[in-house]
Amino acid sequence: MSIIVPKRIALAFLFICSIVLNTLLLGCSISRPAGSVAPGPPPKALTANPTLVATPSLVPHTGLWISPDLPQSLLNVVEGEALAEYGFNLVENPDQAQVILEPGGGGTLGAWVYALVAPFPTLTDGLSWVTLQSLWSGEESGQRILVGRQSIRALERILGPRGGNVLVGPEDRLVDITWTLGAYAIVPFEALEPRWKVLALDGHAPIHRGFDLQVYPLKVGISVEGPEAASERLVEALQGKQSNYDPEKMTVLVMTGVTALTRATAWQMDRQGVAFPAEKIGDWLVEADLTHISNEAAFTPDCPPPDPAQAGLRFCSDPEHIELLEIVSTDIIELTGNHVQDYGSEALAFTIDEYKARGWGIFGGGKTLEDSFQPYLIEHNGNKLAFLGCNQAGPKFAWATEERPGSTPCEFDRLVQEIERLAEQGFLVLFNFQWGESSVIIKDQQTAFKSMVDAGAVIVSGSQAHQPMGMAFHKDGFVHYGLGNLFFDQMQTLAMRSELIDRHVFYEGRYISTELLTAMLESYAQPRPMTEQERTALLGRIFKESGW
Repeated sequence: MSIIVPKRIALAFLFICSIVLNTLLLGCSISRPAGSVAPGPPPKALTANPTLVATPSLVPHTGLWISPDLPQSLLNVVEGEALAEYGFNLVENPDQAQVILEPGGGGTLGAWVYALVAPFPTLTDGLSWVTLQSLWSGEESGQRILVGRQSIRALERILGPRGGNVLVGPEDRLVDITWTLGAYAIVPFEALEPRWKVLALDGHAPIHRGFDLQVYPLKVGISVEGPEAASERLVEALQGKQSNYDPEKMTVLVMTGVTALTRATAWQMDRQGVAFPAEKIGDWLVEADLTHISNEAAFTPDCPPPDPAQAGLRFCSDPEHIELLEIVSTDIIELTGNHVQDYGSEALAFTIDEYKARGWGIFGGGKTLEDSFQPYLIEHNGNKLAFLGCNQAGPKFAWATEERPGSTPCEFDRLVQEIERLAEQGFLVLFNFQWGESSVIIKDQQTAFKSMVDAGAVIVSGSQAHQPMGMAFHKDGFVHYGLGNLFFDQMQTLAMRSELIDRHVFYEGRYISTELLTAMLESYAQPRPMTEQERTALLGRIFKESGW
């Protein structure tokens, strides 16, 4: 100990001297130009480099110039970092700087990602990069593009001088203005919200899994120029905040409509193979991080051979057909269906055990009444999701009781309290209804679905519909009154053959986007992707029914 104490005293003496010297040399303040940012207050704890934090004044002072052409959201991040703790002084122009932070094509530090968006009820799914450039410059007229005031300088670095199609407005009103004008907008990735539809550029969109940032053109590269040691200190100061896009912070969930592996669907599976229903749209389900299936028919060894002409509505499934749910990478099973008890308690209990043996989460039903009210909770890439649901339609024998398994009855007060509790704990709550079957949205249905958003759910879906139905945005939530079928044999009408799959995206604990996937049922068992004409017709009808 006799050696350590003098070293601490000496370091303290050097620290005090350095503060006095710096004050004499630099004065009390640093002047800065318009558009530059001042260093914020020091953080409570810095862990990037313990040595630098312990003796900040011993770090050599380095002049840092930050280009005002950087994205404003990045400038906000930089402004919040204690650059002085890492030895940086902001300077007025690049000639005074040893280190320069500016937009650059290569982006040695990182990249700030932007998205081309449109109002949600837009039929266009994407543009070519060449078309966007033409619209931006004004070479091609007609479609307006809105940009926030804080993004325009950075976007001109990518797209060049703007033409007459480009309108600049306040960030907090862009989504409302785009809906009013039917315009496009370009927003930073962190500003995405569900009322926008993200449009792909040359087939690439940042909400997709497999998104390749290297080939995506709508991004601003962030470059650092300066001595290696000083540049490394700047990277440490930003602590990984030099990009607004990280695929490890994103969760993609696909939610599907009615599945019942029975009747003609099961008959085709026996003839064509268990994987037959998923051969043309299975990739949509496998690609997602989480795949939801609302399966209505229980599996039981006592299930008779499937009959495509079956007259009655008592459904079951062959246990061998559960392989189809494995093939599509099922993660979450919904049990709100009104056919779950068709073959009795023993069959449903067997089915629940089969799901759990595969590690699948279940919600909207259970082995007892109390069990049926339990939410399924999952955390993925930092996003906390909670799944709840109930069966409003009945029949009563399908509902769980204290003595038998079944679907969750809609005890609204209890469910609302549970949503509120989960939302307070930071979960993004998704609620599914098995409502009474109808081809139109009725007032009671609207009231019930929106009440769950009022309680704190971010997404509310109807799992009862055998044809796609309309949707709505209510407060901060998305309501979809019915998705239609997934794997079920109804081909009586074009509406019943049409299917929607909702692809929801979450990022850093927020619900940011929904993409509508469209399919058409063939051969009583196999959905395929819709043609462009079919998709336009279906979405046009759905958006009209939604009042958009």
